[in-house]
Amino acid sequence: MGRIFNVVALQKKVYGTAEQNLAAVRRMLDTYDGNFCTGPVIDFLVLPEIFTCPYDNKCFPEFAESDGGTVYRFLSELARDRGMYVIGGSVPELEDGKIYNTSYMFDRRGVQIGKHRKVHLFDIDVKGGQYFKESKVLSPGDKITVFNTEYGKMGVCICFDIRFPDLFIEMRDAGVKMVFVPAAFNMTTGPAHWETLFRSRALDQQIYVLGCSPARDENASYVAYGHSILTDPWGRVVKELGAEEGILAAQIDLDTVESVRQQIPLRK
Repeated sequence: MGRIFNVVALQKKVYGTAEQNLAAVRRMLDTYDGNFCTGPVIDFLVLPEIFTCPYDNKCFPEFAESDGGTVYRFLSELARDRGMYVIGGSVPELEDGKIYNTSYMFDRRGVQIGKHRKVHLFDIDVKGGQYFKESKVLSPGDKITVFNTEYGKMGVCICFDIRFPDLFIEMRDAGVKMVFVPAAFNMTTGPAHWETLFRSRALDQQIYVLGCSPARDENASYVAYGHSILTDPWGRVVKELGAEEGILAAQIDLDTVESVRQQIPLRK
């Protein structure tokens, strides 16, 4: 089993149509290929939460697709054509009249190997700050999501899920060494909690945690914080972007997970 692999997270702007957003993914991958043409291939590609439409309750029904839809096929083909795992951010998923905030995972052949429906919906009302009620439109998932790779087991959760340590405890108990988190914190919760939460979940479960956010757009109805981030099992920030569109690329060595767990044997 391999121990070292390369991850790339695309902190992209969100545009008004699905077609524009899918084209932006390809454009950013082309930029990565051009800037890092002598560098490593991508083993895991991660996209942001709700990356195909504006993060707005009124947009979710309009953009919702069932399994096998246009965005689903795009993600599958992207994984297959480039021979990489894809954690497809999240999209509004339609099933039996309900809409979920859903992340799809595909293997190097483009085969779906996982699907996470956001368990904890983003319902907040901060005095003088952000108000949002996902539950007005979206339905919650009810399961942790773990998928197998040649490097071992990986986990996925979405944004608000990161505030609930029990979810991460369950994933670690299932054997996870890294969790991918498509997320779209805002200008109230981002500056206050973003880095703290990612460092905390990495530290308390002794895992890698990667958060992929949309880039900030001050003209959007929902202004994302940005700052896509990678934290390691020691609780350190390995890499973090700013607010603008950008690419986070890093190499992961899972021996770090085992080393930290041996030095501080929390489960013993």
